[in-house]
Amino acid sequence: MTMAKLHKLTTRAFGAEPGMPDVAPLSEWIAEHRGTMADLTTFQLSRSLAPQLAAGIGHPCAGGKFCADRIRSSLYGVAGTRVTEEITVHTEAIIEDAAGIVVQKRNSWCALPAPHVLGLTDGYYCDDEEWSDALTDAYSTIMRAMRDIGIAGHVLIGDKTPEMEIVALAAKNVFFFQPDADRKGFGCLMEHQRQIAVCPKQLETVFDLSNEYDLRKIIIVDADEDAITLALSRLDPDQVSVGGYCLDESGDYWQNLVDTAVYTR
Repeated sequence: MTMAKLHKLTTRAFGAEPGMPDVAPLSEWIAEHRGTMADLTTFQLSRSLAPQLAAGIGHPCAGGKFCADRIRSSLYGVAGTRVTEEITVHTEAIIEDAAGIVVQKRNSWCALPAPHVLGLTDGYYCDDEEWSDALTDAYSTIMRAMRDIGIAGHVLIGDKTPEMEIVALAAKNVFFFQPDADRKGFGCLMEHQRQIAVCPKQLETVFDLSNEYDLRKIIIVDADEDAITLALSRLDPDQVSVGGYCLDESGDYWQNLVDTAVYTR
């Protein structure tokens, strides 16, 4: 009788939200990086990535929604959260961020808030299509600048699924991730990208939608054994990955994710 063997699934990160650090370690870290553009965002980028590397995540991803302030400050033509003139992008700080990530791990991905998450309002273009084009063009410039430094691609974390954003930005090296998507949201995402990230409770919804859309790969976020078993009953192992998006300070989150990403066959 042949014994079942334990196999590993690919693991992938979609970023993290480390939370506000204590003043002492932040001050010490900034002092160590004096002479660079090190600030809170730089520190959080490092904190978001380091535990993934320690745990051996297959496709690590620095960043998260906390990068919103960095993006807003890189957009000229914005007063507070209101666009008052034509948007232009200054990439100096963005390039420094990318360089800091690459020092930790070259070809890492970087998670950013999707454009709508920035909370900007249009006081200049006065046309929905022109406004969307201006903002997504700015994102394209930002992401291209980071890729030029060595970032492999970007995860855009959304609260909803604006189709104009997805049409403009979805690509091989740009992945839209909505943690709490509903059936309509998944349908919009699956129309424009062949991979989808889904929590265990929404697996059946995504598999039902796969009758309408071409689904080539599924990434189960915070997977459990039942979710992995269900996914493998519908897809081959090379089409199934385990993903994570860390929302707390648990030092064990990424290691637990790696430990869970297994199946027997």
